[in-house]
Amino acid sequence: MGIHQGHRERMKQEFLQGGLDHFSEPRVLELLLFFSRFQGDVNPLAHRLLETFGSLSGVLDAKPEELAKVSGVGENTVVLLKLIPAIAARYLACRAGGEVILSDSQSLFELFQPCFFAARNELSYLACFDSKLKLLGLKKISEGSPNANEISVRKISSEALALNATVVVLAHNHPSGLATPSEEDIFTTRFIQNALRPLGITLYDHVILADGDMVSLRDSKYLTVL
Repeated sequence: MGIHQGHRERMKQEFLQGGLDHFSEPRVLELLLFFSRFQGDVNPLAHRLLETFGSLSGVLDAKPEELAKVSGVGENTVVLLKLIPAIAARYLACRAGGEVILSDSQSLFELFQPCFFAARNELSYLACFDSKLKLLGLKKISEGSPNANEISVRKISSEALALNATVVVLAHNHPSGLATPSEEDIFTTRFIQNALRPLGITLYDHVILADGDMVSLRDSKYLTVL
């Protein structure tokens, strides 16, 4: 067994026995790179990636074309690095799966959090419920830039009507800021609420997520549901 292979085996066993609690970011990335670079010392590559993107999250959030520019990064490494956040999002979504009943803002946080995991751009999602507040469907309705996103009332109404929903909840993220609603968020919420009311559809809430936090416009009294 070569020196690098012995080092790899020791790191794998250290992880299996104690998790990542005592791993620095370079060592976490080094361990991950074992599975795209099957031979040799990947520690220098781990450090290059961290120097280029600033942090482990920066590496995992980087675009494929940006990753490919780093010396020593091939297709296998690009795929592996982009696969990690994608699998994590799917994992969170699976854990939140099953029958969902709208009860409070915490239930909305658990429902929507996986939708925005590692998102770089502003996204908006619509959750549709029946009259008993049972989830009928969850739909992505738009994607914008890191700082802006246009939400279509027509798209919201068509998705809700297609599922025969009587209650909907809108959600969007602030990927580069706080979950605090802007004046435009508040205006848009009230505009959508008024547009849906003649269709027999109630906008129950509009929630904004950012960095593991969530603000409910209903709880914050910006949205009053009759």
